[in-house]
Amino acid sequence: MKVLLTHGYFLKEDEKEQAILKPYPPLGILYISAFLEQSGITTEVFDSTFSEKRLLKAHLIKEKPKYLAIYVNLMTKVNVLEIIRFVKNSDELSHTKVILGGPEVTYNTDGFLNHGADFLVIGEGEETMLELVTSLENQPEQIPMIDGIAYKDQEGNNRTTSKRTKIKGIDQLPMPNRQAIDLHKYLDLWKNAHGSNAISISTMRGCPYTCKWCSRAVYGLSYRRRSPVKVVDELEWIQKTYNPDTLWFVDDVFTVSHKWLEEFNSTLKERNLKIAYECITRADRMNEDVIRMMKESGCFRVWIGAESGSQKVIDLMDRRVDVQKVREMIILARKHGIEAGTFIMIGYPGETESDIEETIHHLKSSNPDHFTITVAYPIKGTELYQEVEALQTTELEWSTSSDRDIDFERTYSRDYYGHALRRVISEVHYFKNKESGNITAAAKFKIKSLLSKVGMKWEKMKYINHA
Repeated sequence: MKVLLTHGYFLKEDEKEQAILKPYPPLGILYISAFLEQSGITTEVFDSTFSEKRLLKAHLIKEKPKYLAIYVNLMTKVNVLEIIRFVKNSDELSHTKVILGGPEVTYNTDGFLNHGADFLVIGEGEETMLELVTSLENQPEQIPMIDGIAYKDQEGNNRTTSKRTKIKGIDQLPMPNRQAIDLHKYLDLWKNAHGSNAISISTMRGCPYTCKWCSRAVYGLSYRRRSPVKVVDELEWIQKTYNPDTLWFVDDVFTVSHKWLEEFNSTLKERNLKIAYECITRADRMNEDVIRMMKESGCFRVWIGAESGSQKVIDLMDRRVDVQKVREMIILARKHGIEAGTFIMIGYPGETESDIEETIHHLKSSNPDHFTITVAYPIKGTELYQEVEALQTTELEWSTSSDRDIDFERTYSRDYYGHALRRVISEVHYFKNKESGNITAAAKFKIKSLLSKVGMKWEKMKYINHA
């Protein structure tokens, strides 16, 4: 018996991802691999990141795996459905059972089962995968009693079992099986494209906060964390095995526990270990002492969530943070020599032009080193999705689209927010270049900003007249 795990992300076949060139190893299936291996089940990981769909298909025909487990998220759904079709239409793979897991399956069970998946693992995957594969091998009649799965019964009806209880003590989980893939491909690509490389690591599962747009499809509204000692053990192993330039902590709120951070910092000092790292957190879980500890432990860049410069919009999101506090923590982090980044979302329900101007003011006054910006879209299963479901203006074919393609009635048209996005970017770059004395570049960005503002006014006028 062997379980073949893959994830449906193909860097070579995605132009947007090729422009970014910042892929990370698939930690989710590497955790599953490690957990199954320690339980005596042989696994193979086909890392699709640096491969192609045709090569994966050829590998499946060659290996004829009994179990094909695929991680699927919003970005890879369409690729995964193509892989399922290939398996189900191949005589050589007629005995292969397709098992899907990841955030996309939780609220799309009927879609995936009706498109050929044999089983879905809903939520945390380690224990469920072990029980499912063991039952399929030895006691298939026990499958209806397994918590956290969906499948078609003998009558062809879609069934979902009881919700699985989350793993409380995640220290019991083995380190992800990074040696199952060629991690040096990631390190080399990062080094060549960006001058330094990075390895991702997870210290916690879940998030205790309630932001309406954020998906909690896998780990739920929870906070479970590995002990600082276990995390530092993994850091030591990573340093000895791969010696990366930096680490990327994928946790939603790295500084949520100040006690944990203090123990983490002291453990690093005891072992004389320091690796530069990047993380995400919230402004309300930061202060000057926290920032000092982050700097001491090796943090070189912190991403501080804001999403908007308007307190009204932040409150609509149920972010439960003060925008002024966000500005203060961005400034304070930079004062202590840590680069600060932030995330911005425009087009949220209820956002107006004055809110967008407040966001521009927010970015100028806090002046983060980096910011990312996107137009809001509703992910199925979130409170935002529920709020705008009746307002959706797009009719999409489920199998060929993703939640990113969903649009809904906003304050203004979708095209308006396209101009607004460009205005925010241009206006902030105008400010940064002006501050640094690059007058020529500043002037170019100011012109772009003004053109985008004209576009906003034009789209606003069209939208009001149409309404």
